[in-house]
Amino acid sequence: MKTEVLIKREFRLKETNCTLMSDREEAINAAICSIKKNREELEAYVDEHPEFLYSLSPVQVSNGPRVIGMMAEYARIANVGPMAAVAGVLADLAVEAMLHAGSRVAVVENGGEISAVSKMPINVALLAGSHTLSKFLGFRLTDFPIGVATSSALFSHALSFGEAEAVTIFAINAGLADAAATAIGNMVKGDNPKTVVEKAVKKAMDINGVKGVLIIYRNFVGKGGQIPEIIKIKD
Repeated sequence: MKTEVLIKREFRLKETNCTLMSDREEAINAAICSIKKNREELEAYVDEHPEFLYSLSPVQVSNGPRVIGMMAEYARIANVGPMAAVAGVLADLAVEAMLHAGSRVAVVENGGEISAVSKMPINVALLAGSHTLSKFLGFRLTDFPIGVATSSALFSHALSFGEAEAVTIFAINAGLADAAATAIGNMVKGDNPKTVVEKAVKKAMDINGVKGVLIIYRNFVGKGGQIPEIIKIKD
């Protein structure tokens, strides 16, 4: 059987740091155009509406570009500020552009948040900074579309009020996964890891659109819902 040849490209634009993967070169270019366009629209919007940039709670949006509406909606569902969804939404919109360009494999990883639609399984690593499991274990994604996002109080550049080594969310898209990972990450703290994690897993599964969750806190691991197959990434 012929092996699918995939194109992989790194792309950076200001705070956006992406890895793009597809079976079509034109789809990679479409993703880059999408990221540039949506970042420009986001920047223009927050110049006029600074509360959208700084709020730590949902912000109601009556009009604005699509990227803004998506961020606001996923923030509302997860009950966090809209910027908690920015990386995931940019990834989702880039994947959408790749599919419109005829891609059969469309994967965008943006700052650790992953949006994917694929006709073949995709392996992704668990991203938890310097934790011993980081990039050692991963997940085989087979059910698409899917969004994967990880929030970490110890290793992420994103704001978190929790203490978890890693909260990884699997959801219907990356924007929702991104917002939900922030929300659940914020509540993982306290001196009883088992109780804290069990409560956080239940809360995660109550968020509409979340498929599964994996939490690592003080080396206690909890999970719930549908978790993709866990695989070994490297020795």
